[in-house]
Amino acid sequence: MARRRQIYEGKAKVIFEGPEPGTLVQYFKDDATAFNNQKRGTITGKGVLNNRISEYLMTRIGEIGVPTHFVRRLNMREQLIKEVEIIPIEVVVRNVAAGSLSKRLGIPEGQTLPRSIIEYYYKSDELDDPMVGEEHITAFGWSSPQELDEMVAMSLRINDFLSGLFFGVGIRLIDFKIEYGRHYANEDMRIVLADEISPDSCRLWDLQTNEKMDKDRFRRDMDNIAEAYQEVARRLGILPESGPSDIKGPQVMQ
Repeated sequence: MARRRQIYEGKAKVIFEGPEPGTLVQYFKDDATAFNNQKRGTITGKGVLNNRISEYLMTRIGEIGVPTHFVRRLNMREQLIKEVEIIPIEVVVRNVAAGSLSKRLGIPEGQTLPRSIIEYYYKSDELDDPMVGEEHITAFGWSSPQELDEMVAMSLRINDFLSGLFFGVGIRLIDFKIEYGRHYANEDMRIVLADEISPDSCRLWDLQTNEKMDKDRFRRDMDNIAEAYQEVARRLGILPESGPSDIKGPQVMQ
């Protein structure tokens, strides 16, 4: 593996400097966390699967005109991405009551919401990613009102597209978390979809049985976690040819 300088390490990915200016390499780990890093574990092969699933979904989203940071997949665990300035807001789109929404509002899990709901969370591990409102986001300068409007419009478009895509392979899109970044090219700035889209960041239920096919299996100490990720990839037609084998990451240059 090429020696690259590590830029950042998160809960599920490592970011390295890219091969050319304005690019980065995103490496997908097998590490799994839940409840704001209070629960930790490993899901063997998860990084390989998430790399392929995110590549596929980012590519399809780009085809409908939503700009993304994705450039191309490099190998089983890495992809080349555009360098962006991450906006410190997690955008959550909910279609069905689950997780914290059910807990906060007492809505039974699995109940279809009257309409898709968008929530915002401030990206801060120290503060456990608190939920915030539009007033907080604009008042503290995390995003301008115009940028926020653009993110909302893109999020709803992504939701419509992904809901149909997953429905077509027998999966119900319950909710998902996405992030955005500012991509600078010359003197132009554009808001683009960043991070990843995978069973780590989406709640995905089997359309017929409501079987969970996402990281909730890890959160709730259920079995067959890796198999659920594999099933999502299989239904999307992108299960790695050799299976989710364990591939080491690049050497870190200090």
